[in-house]
This record gives sequence, structure tokens and C-alpha cells, in this order.
Amino acid sequence: MEVEQYHRGGTMNLLTRILIKLGILKDDLDYHVVRASMVVIFALFGYSKWFNYEAQALIPLITHGPLISWLYPVFGIRGAGRFLGVAEWSFGTLLLAGFWNNKLGILGAIGSCFSFIATFTIIPFLPNAWTASAGGFPAMSADGAFLMKDLVLFAASFYLLRQDLLRVFPTELTESQEGASLKEGSRGRGLHGQAER
Repeated sequence: MEVEQYHRGGTMNLLTRILIKLGILKDDLDYHVVRASMVVIFALFGYSKWFNYEAQALIPLITHGPLISWLYPVFGIRGAGRFLGVAEWSFGTLLLAGFWNNKLGILGAIGSCFSFIATFTIIPFLPNAWTASAGGFPAMSADGAFLMKDLVLFAASFYLLRQDLLRVFPTELTESQEGASLKEGSRGRGLHGQAER
């Protein structure tokens, strides 16, 4: 048993050293990887919106989207797809510009967050989001699973938004966080700074 744990620990230590030598802990690597991934996603998603096959595939999703169902009455089926394509390319372009200008990155991340909130909120209103033959919730259908990925993409967008805000407004955010920490710390203290029981 001890030998097995040693080998697992030794393997884990070796793997850790290899990853560190490859540079996985370099400053801001995670931030840049997430940003680049989101730019690629918006480029590809935006491109597909210009074609009829995608416009047809989006009908059940947009129709049941509480935040985007207005697109069809305003733009029609093909126009709604093109509108979404332009929006996705715009958010992707702003995120790309965020490599050099964090303020533009903030705008892209806000748009990205809204985009994924708008699509993720379709799930509760989508008929057949859950597979009845498997007992319904939590067994997702293909459409439900397709939309579920937007929860992770929202988290990535929120991460970029926070990181860009920290880079643009470092002192304001640090001061507001310190102020909140001081308020929280003082709530649990009685007279003379002693913890209340």
C-alpha cells in the first residue's frame, strides 16, 4: 500500500514538475488562453449564423428564448441569424482587442456575458430540453446539452470581465474590496475589537 502511494505521489510530482517547466504557471497564461478561446468561439459561431442551415437550426431555440424571442418579429428568420452573427463577431473583436486595450476587453466581456445569459435562459422554456424516455430532468436532450455549455462560456466571460476590470481600475477595486473586508471584520467584533460570542 505504501509503495503504491509512493509511486502515485512520485508520478504526480513528476507530472507537476513537467507542467511547471512547460510554463503553465507563467503570469496571465490562463487569462490569455481563456481570451483566445473566446475569440475563436465567437469567430466560428458568428460565421455559422450567416447560413440557412444555422438559421433553421436556431428556430426552436430563439422562439423559446425569453430574452431573444423578439428577434424574429423584428428581423425575420435569416435576419435574426445575421444579427446574432454580427453581435458575436463584435463581441469577439472586442475580446480580441482586449489583448491590447482592457477597456475594449471589458465591453467585449459584457457583451459575451449577456450573450450566454440570453442563450442559457432558453433551457427552462425549451420543450424537450429534458429527455422524457430517460425520466426527464436531469437527463438532457441534445438541445438542452447544447445550451448547457453556455453556463461554462458565461463563467469564462465573467472571468475575463473581472480580470479586465482589475487591470483598468486596480486601485478603485482594491480599495472597495478592502472597505468591504473592514466592514465584515467589524461586524463580528464587540468592544475593544474582541470577537462577539
